This record gives sequence, structure tokens and C-alpha cells, in this order.
Amino acid sequence: MNTENTDDYDVDPVCRMKVSKEGKVPPFMFHSHAYHFCADSCRKAFMADPEKYLKSKPVKPKGWWGRYLDRIKKATGGSPPSCCQ
Repeated sequence: MNTENTDDYDVDPVCRMKVSKEGKVPPFMFHSHAYHFCADSCRKAFMADPEKYLKSKPVKPKGWWGRYLDRIKKATGGSPPSCCQ
């Protein structure tokens, strides 16, 4: 049974590592939200450009389907195949 309280942890917005809210690195407040970091280098990177780390990234398909889509994209230069237009 997992006894960890999820309220005690956060995710570092820079490296996506799970970090303790009581860690040694002080949190950084941005838009009324406290962000926690694994190291001072992640904190400095976030402070330099918070929007870079907060904008959502598209989910890349994994496995054989993701590789297939990557090959199609490379072969067609990013446009859909002619049969799909």
C-alpha cells in the first residue's frame, strides 16, 4: 500500500521530475501558483521564460503507429498523402 500523500509532491515544470514541496530549492510564484523544482538550475531556467515550460506540448503517438506516422510525414514533407486530400 502506498502511504505517500500526493499533496506533498509536485512536478518540476522544466524536467517533469516528481519533487517534494518541502525540498531545498525554494518555490517560484507565477500567476498565483507556486512551482517547485528539483534543482536550482531548473528554477533559473523556468524564471527566465515561464511560458516556454507552461504551454502544452502535443502528445506524440508512441509505438509502431507513431513511427509509421513519422515516416509518412518525412516522405510527404509534412503534407498528407494525395489519397487523403
